[in-house]
Amino acid sequence: MENNLPDLRDIHLPADAVSFWPLAYGWWVILFSALFVLIGFLFIRFMLRKSKKRYALRLLSSLSSSERNNIVKMSEILRRICVYKYPQAATLFGQNWIDFINGRCSDNLSAASAQLLLNAPYSRPDSSFAPQEVENLKRFCILWIGENL
Repeated sequence: MENNLPDLRDIHLPADAVSFWPLAYGWWVILFSALFVLIGFLFIRFMLRKSKKRYALRLLSSLSSSERNNIVKMSEILRRICVYKYPQAATLFGQNWIDFINGRCSDNLSAASAQLLLNAPYSRPDSSFAPQEVENLKRFCILWIGENL
């Protein structure tokens, strides 16, 4: 019987460990896919936030006259935003409501406009209000929406 063992050689291990870098093509695809999904998520979130703001401003711009109905709609728009953004403010009314919306804006609502906002929903349907105060209230609503949405 012949001896075949002299033909065998020792196992040689690699001199250096296998490097993690450079990444294989598959890892680059996974990395860019994850980055693309993250950027897409942030973009969609940004657009949804801006679309709510645009929608509220569009509702406000459609109100033009100083009728009671338009003042009630302004109040509703502010309330709807508060229910969305500040749920704790949904139950506020009276002076607490005015203090809350003044506290969330850089400019304060004038006393006459505040009384208009508080009392107009409860006034008679055929009542009319000073156009200047309604315009001041509308400007305040636009500013408030711009700062809070």
